[in-house]
Amino acid sequence: MFETLRHTTDGLPREKPRYFMGIGKPDDLMDCMARGIDMFDCVLATRNGRSGTLFSTGGRLNMKNAQYRTDETLLDASGASAVGRRYTRAYLHHLFKTGELLGSVLGSLHNTWYLVDLVRRARRAIIEGTFPQLPDPPAVQTIA
Repeated sequence: MFETLRHTTDGLPREKPRYFMGIGKPDDLMDCMARGIDMFDCVLATRNGRSGTLFSTGGRLNMKNAQYRTDETLLDASGASAVGRRYTRAYLHHLFKTGELLGSVLGSLHNTWYLVDLVRRARRAIIEGTFPQLPDPPAVQTIA
């Protein structure tokens, strides 16, 4: 994907917006922004949120996993999402395991907020000149 992206963006005018459809994982968003992509469109945040996979500053969390059944820590206390600061992992685990609609709503809200905040912070870093530029990815190896 990144090899194709490099070849594609090299031929596009730098002053024009660059759109990449279907990218939604936080690491992929950061990699694409470092390679000059400006806009994204993906259902991953809400799809994952509805199924119990939530983004956090520590990585992705599957709230259906048994390890969260008695975990009274907040979902993501270091993040600024209202869901992450308010609800415990145990409560969210309960919502997803019992099929409560509130779990899907809270998961979608949290993941969407998380990605919007990630891009907001990246935009600020780009404007300030502190956003890291990634080297080109290694060439794709082909099997003869």
